[in-house]
Amino acid sequence: MRRIIQGLLSIGALGAVGFLIMTAPAFQRLIFGASPPAPPGAADLANGRTLFFAGGCASCHATPGQTDRLRLGGGLALHSPFGTFHVPNLSPHPQDGLGGWNLDQFITAMHEGVAPDGSHYYPAFPYASYQRMSAKDLADLFGFLKTLEPVEGRARPHEIGFPFNIRRLVGGWKLLNLDGKVFTSVAERSANWNRGAYLVEGPGHCAECHSPRDFFGGIVSAKRFAGGPNPEGKGIVPNITPHRDGLGGWSREDHARFLKTGETPGYDQAGGSMVSVIKNMAELSDADRAAMAEYLVTLPPIAGKPVTAK
Repeated sequence: MRRIIQGLLSIGALGAVGFLIMTAPAFQRLIFGASPPAPPGAADLANGRTLFFAGGCASCHATPGQTDRLRLGGGLALHSPFGTFHVPNLSPHPQDGLGGWNLDQFITAMHEGVAPDGSHYYPAFPYASYQRMSAKDLADLFGFLKTLEPVEGRARPHEIGFPFNIRRLVGGWKLLNLDGKVFTSVAERSANWNRGAYLVEGPGHCAECHSPRDFFGGIVSAKRFAGGPNPEGKGIVPNITPHRDGLGGWSREDHARFLKTGETPGYDQAGGSMVSVIKNMAELSDADRAAMAEYLVTLPPIAGKPVTAK
């Protein structure tokens, strides 16, 4: 019996060591590859502004209760099945925001979900999509963020129960849901389609809300974009694939108009959290919205939650 117990303890110890190794950011860089290096040269602030709105940064990081969408003091509460996440300060404040960060730290956060102190970020921060962004675009975005007003104050700590409050477990989630791949163009598709694919799959992170999640909170790949329960627990996020359950009757023009005005082909208006998304998308160029529309109409049609579900 003693030998059995000793054997079980040894197996448990080896398992614990293996878990600590496999969930360490340094080890995961060996699997997924390191984040792309910071590019040389000055940031393109106009492009950074475009990516800021394409990425929906204001929707989560703008200080609640005020109208300036560029005042990024954080504090918004995001409710989820795992607990409540409080969105951090994204302003260039030197202590409370990103003012003390360098570009490499920002790229690492966006690609790997790893903080400057080496800890894992929770995937309420949608780095599983942001990992598709190029280093140049991230440099431009970081440059734009640095031009905004510093806002004092930090968000309150996340309210997450055991065992989800153990951040090291996020490393296990990453093994299942990250691949470290930057977006690459599809040669058989047009430049416009590729631009749309990049915006939808990368900075726009549309699949993060419009897809069902598995038990561990990862996107169910077979149902990507097919809608599902609202991550915040209220209602349904609709299917946006070209299936009859989704947006199968929508044309490219319908998509582009909706992204600009929030008006559907049936003359309804976007509601809920999509109102904020439309405000962001309205800041993009007509060409970028048209590119997103061109990509969206080519998504695989998948049966899912009907677009009319509330």
